[in-house]
Amino acid sequence: MNTPATTFCGEPEIETRKLRLLDRYREVRAFSEELCETLCVEDYIPQSMPDASPVRWHLAHTTWFFETFILSERSGYRKFDESFEYLFNSYYNSVGDQFPRAQRGSLTRPTVKEVHAYRKSVDAMMLEMLNMAGPDGDRMMDIVELGLHHEQQHQELIQTDIKHLFAQNPLFPSVSGFRPAASDLNKPKRWIEFHEGVRDIGHEGEDFAFDNESPRHRVFLEPFAICDQLVTNGEYLAFIEDRGYQRSELWLSLGWNHINQHRWNSPLYWIHRHGEPCEFTLGGLQNLDLAAPVTHLSFFEADAYARWANARLPTESEWETASAGLPVKGCFAEDHHESRQAVHPCHGVNNGAFHGLFGDCWQWTSSAYSAYPGYKPTEGALGEYNGKFMCNQYVLRGGSCATPRGHVRNSYRNFFPAETRWQFTGLRLAKSIS
Repeated sequence: MNTPATTFCGEPEIETRKLRLLDRYREVRAFSEELCETLCVEDYIPQSMPDASPVRWHLAHTTWFFETFILSERSGYRKFDESFEYLFNSYYNSVGDQFPRAQRGSLTRPTVKEVHAYRKSVDAMMLEMLNMAGPDGDRMMDIVELGLHHEQQHQELIQTDIKHLFAQNPLFPSVSGFRPAASDLNKPKRWIEFHEGVRDIGHEGEDFAFDNESPRHRVFLEPFAICDQLVTNGEYLAFIEDRGYQRSELWLSLGWNHINQHRWNSPLYWIHRHGEPCEFTLGGLQNLDLAAPVTHLSFFEADAYARWANARLPTESEWETASAGLPVKGCFAEDHHESRQAVHPCHGVNNGAFHGLFGDCWQWTSSAYSAYPGYKPTEGALGEYNGKFMCNQYVLRGGSCATPRGHVRNSYRNFFPAETRWQFTGLRLAKSIS
């Protein structure tokens, strides 16, 4: 995993960084538990599918990360529970074996109470270690920074996994209240054009970034244009009504096979009730908001829609070029939590020329997830974080309404297999200019 590029060589710099990390550690760790405030203890245990994990597991695994990669390096440290190394290891083969992912929801022990005690114990020791950090503490603080961004990834998963779990319930339960954002169905869409040329892509600067965002490198782009807004539910509904799911010419072969095998005919969580289209949300079942960005689409569905719209998905280099220099502001997880409203797309914050460039929904690109030229994963177990997944996945950009504020950059590369759609995934159209 990449660590911040800054080198701290003096005591004042160490103190500044230490104080910042102490505040950030408390804030991030607290937000994970705040996201669970409206849940019942019964909600922490079940697992609705192999790709999702129980809330209890997320709370324990993020704690396991700090214990395994920081506290266990301290001389004389005694683990909270030796069995946790096996139960809450996600995929780090160099650390040891892992309990099968698809069976995480089958365990009733350790209890939720014990997991909270685990978090409290590890937090106390982590804060003590951070307070004691001296001039040689850079490496430890690098890993703390990584661990906090790792926990923010799981904060997003807590929300999307509980949404998938609640969607299996015919009572359509809600986590929080639901308030649709103000919308403008008549807002005209524009194409923002970019000239051909050599562009610099990838993370630059001294702030935190994951290793898959580097090294910064040059790419040549042909002339292209990107739509200033995300595709909406209303636009996607028109695709469905035009028999988009029945027209094989719109689909990649694997996608066509997949939607027929699984009988997909709409985005995940769309339900027709009394003849009207509805959508299951974390605020329960709601009438479909036609102006809101369409979400919970697979890459296959996003690609088919783009083809139907006589457009295409942008490459990740085009997306990053379009977002360069624009403020990273949008509809993020804290915006909903602070107002006690269910996480849901907010119709797009204006980032200058674009609406909803960050937040709202992860935007599929046509780029396969692979290494940048000259990429080298971090040495040791933390090198397993990103690099080993560079196979059979596609890149998404921009973050979503479930992404914590401050976690996303314009160089951030999320990635999922083509059939994945339980995350808040949507699309923005692009086209080539002749």
